[in-house]
Amino acid sequence: MSSNKSQSRSAYEEQAQGGLFARFLTTVEWLGNLLPHPVTLFAILAVGIVFISGVLGYFDIAVADPRPEGASGRSPTGVISVVSLMSAEGLQRIVTNLVTNFTGFAPLGTVLVALLGVSVAEHSGMLSAAMRGLVMNAPKRVVTFAIVFAGIVSNTASELGYVVLIPLAAMIFHSLGRHPLAGLAAAFAGVSAGYSANLLLGTVDPLLSGITEAAAQMIDPDYVVGPEVNWYFMFISTFVVAIMGALVTDKIVEPRLGQFDESHAPAGLEKQQMDPPTKQEKKALAWAGISFLVTCAVLALTIVPEWGILRNPETGEVQNSPFLKGIVAFIFITFAIPGFVYGRIAGTMKNDKDIIDAMSKSMGSMGLYITLVFFAAQFVAFFKWTNLGTVLAVKGAALLQSVGLDGPAVFILFILMCGVVNLSLGSASAQWAVTAPIFVPMLMLLGYAPEVIQAAYRIGDSVTNVISPMMSYFGLILAMAARYRKDLGMGTLIAMMLPYTMVFIVGWMLLFFIWVFLLGMPVGPGAATYYG
Repeated sequence: MSSNKSQSRSAYEEQAQGGLFARFLTTVEWLGNLLPHPVTLFAILAVGIVFISGVLGYFDIAVADPRPEGASGRSPTGVISVVSLMSAEGLQRIVTNLVTNFTGFAPLGTVLVALLGVSVAEHSGMLSAAMRGLVMNAPKRVVTFAIVFAGIVSNTASELGYVVLIPLAAMIFHSLGRHPLAGLAAAFAGVSAGYSANLLLGTVDPLLSGITEAAAQMIDPDYVVGPEVNWYFMFISTFVVAIMGALVTDKIVEPRLGQFDESHAPAGLEKQQMDPPTKQEKKALAWAGISFLVTCAVLALTIVPEWGILRNPETGEVQNSPFLKGIVAFIFITFAIPGFVYGRIAGTMKNDKDIIDAMSKSMGSMGLYITLVFFAAQFVAFFKWTNLGTVLAVKGAALLQSVGLDGPAVFILFILMCGVVNLSLGSASAQWAVTAPIFVPMLMLLGYAPEVIQAAYRIGDSVTNVISPMMSYFGLILAMAARYRKDLGMGTLIAMMLPYTMVFIVGWMLLFFIWVFLLGMPVGPGAATYYG
């Protein structure tokens, strides 16, 4: 009894010591709870755009078009005026384009197509087996790195990382005589704070690039942003973030947690989550790996040789080639084929019906996303029609230039701003759909390419996930953590994860500036650093 009292007292003292920070988090949570559901939020924003455009249009608000004469999309009069949707013409445009706004929203089709392939790999059990094999077979000295690394890689199918890897990591640390909450924190950091990094392109890449492209076309109607434009930077980020996560776990989080009290050991997790891959699963993984390599080799023949049929037919180069433009199709193929091969060998998939069932289940879980996209698409379209985004961008760019914030240092403020907004609006797509139409054109007018702007956004959007009560899986992680410490509350969990946010945001920003501005490296294939 006295032990429990002392633990409760220490937990209380720990939260009390948070003081100002604890109150800040309480305020953030309160403000976040005031926000409506993201679907409702976009509906309100869409209606708000109509109203604001009417008011500003009535007062003839306009700015000089900063694009040079003859540039694509430049206003014939040299002036960009706010277009009112509170008119007969505006209402006609809204009504007649409601459906095409939705069906033409770039992220919708690309995400759904990519998810079809990922769903086969997920439901066959391949992703789960690969994740368990990576973590449970790692040498003890590198197990922390392996867990954070596996968490980052699991972002290809993020739900799997939250549901399988995080409780598995806690069990692995416990079996090694280490504090299970440290294992949980390491996995949570990889899955959530390292959300945008990965070795392979995933569903988040076409999701964000579609929104970025729509925002960039406010300045340059012909600008194209492919899903692959951040791949180089996100590939190298995977290793840097994994190293930072391992160091934070071993040097800060675990020493602070101290020795684990065995009286708080959990009753046990699901057996499936704790077992390493069976002999049959290892065989299936091997054949899946072979099929993946064969698939990649075949795809390479279409782009690597000079005669590759998917090279740019006009220039013969990889840049702006059908291969890069069709990268979503290859995400589908490189997950679906190995996924089915794994399922056949492991016995989890036998025929085309199992593939269709896997795809159907994943599509069935996308109802909320499709609903969100409908309203987000209307907001983005209205914003573009009214020229509000362009006017704000021109005004904002002029303001930044007037105060001397037109150099690379502007990205520090941009990344920090994205991280703060993420505390209250946890969805990556929802946040980017709101902010991209403003900040992409604004930073383009300062001379930076949309690809670089998107890469910077992904840093801010990721690092504060682990301390945001509004993150959709935060409650699940809290419940998992409470199985190892009964008196654990939200403040304790946030305090445990805060070092990851602090180290990641500094380290990842440094990597961004070194990679982009010091070394002059592109953030992805064919991606420009500067615009104009």
